Amino acid sequence: MPGARYGCVAIVPAGGAGSRFGADRPKQYLPLGRDTVMGSALRALLVTREIEHVYVNVQAGDLHAQAVIDALAPEERARVSLLHVAGSTRSATVLAALEAVRRDVQTNAWVLVHDAARPCLSRTALARLLAARSEAAAGALLALPMADTVKRADERGHVAETVPRDALWRAQTPQMFRYGVLRDALGACPDATDEAQAVEALGLAPRLVLGEARNLKITHPEDLALARFFMENA
Repeated sequence: MPGARYGCVAIVPAGGAGSRFGADRPKQYLPLGRDTVMGSALRALLVTREIEHVYVNVQAGDLHAQAVIDALAPEERARVSLLHVAGSTRSATVLAALEAVRRDVQTNAWVLVHDAARPCLSRTALARLLAARSEAAAGALLALPMADTVKRADERGHVAETVPRDALWRAQTPQMFRYGVLRDALGACPDATDEAQAVEALGLAPRLVLGEARNLKITHPEDLALARFFMENA
């Protein structure tokens, strides 16, 4: 966009209810040490000035997100904006955020999408992803090679086959793409479960960048305890 300020931003989709977790609030707002899950995720992005601004997208009636942002240090808070245009799916939430910020972000800007429930992203992994910009024309994402043996189940819950794991990776976030590519991809593939899948549907092949086991997504109560361990032993 002519005159747009930012060439590298992050979007944090935080519109989910976290119903699988069974807590009294969405999991991104649960306490994690002296912080919250989402507060830690935001600080992990704000450690580098290469990410010029961070946009958090929540539901219209969200009552928790502003307090998380207010708890940031003043210099961090100045680089975060809160949007209230989250949709019913992850893709819809990210796409709505892209549309909301289009006047501030350059068409060829890099956009990093990071889960609000991934609080343990390390500075090292983030730097590795950002360094991939020079050789990732189709974008890039953090991911880990599969270490476990993978089984495909039949309709009865029995093993149907063992799936070769040689070329299998587990996708993480952040996932990083050019603004225009990501907007077009999500618009064309609204059912994608992550941004990379939508970009793949355009016929592009994002680059896999080695992530870390500590970059886990909080899904179940035991994940919160593991995240606390990683944060205390960073």
